[in-house]
Amino acid sequence: MMQDCPPILHPTPLAELRPTQMTVGRREVARKRRDWEERSHEAGGAFLSHHLLPAILGPKQRPWIIDNHHLAVALMEAGQQQVLVRIVADLSHLSRETFLTVMDNRNWLHPFDEKGVRKSAADLPKKLSRLRDDPYRSLAGQLRRAGGYAKDDTPYSEFLWADFLRHRIKPALLESDFDTAVEKALTIARGAEAAYLPGYAGPHD
Repeated sequence: MMQDCPPILHPTPLAELRPTQMTVGRREVARKRRDWEERSHEAGGAFLSHHLLPAILGPKQRPWIIDNHHLAVALMEAGQQQVLVRIVADLSHLSRETFLTVMDNRNWLHPFDEKGVRKSAADLPKKLSRLRDDPYRSLAGQLRRAGGYAKDDTPYSEFLWADFLRHRIKPALLESDFDTAVEKALTIARGAEAAYLPGYAGPHD
């Protein structure tokens, strides 16, 4: 039976967290790492105490995080060893196959590679350190901060925007001139083609 659980108030090693997605935006990770390193000496403890990573408890009592992958990777790369985890549901009694099926059906997995191609849930990396770079996820993150769309509670909403942009902005531009790619993305994001996406901030009929 799935049940809500109180937060785990003791530290959990970052190395033990299982990702529920295949990629991150490396620019996003770098930005979060810079933010953390600027605050860690003075307010790092307070920051971590207010940023519990949501996770599902899976087979063998392993926590699978369902959000904040970029923050987790940034903390790990900055040398942080542990974080606090909030268990959203306990599915540890399920077999691995059933667990992955339930996770997929609840939209707690995003098994898409750096090209936006769906893979088997069994192909998800087992460690945060193995998440690959999707430059379009970085573009989607910067687009939101630039006002291209609003923050939304839809699971993996930034990846929906990343995949939308993937088919409209060439990789060469993204690699050679990120700022120009963001400007182009701002124009595209306000067009009618983007109206179906979560957080759409363009004109409505």
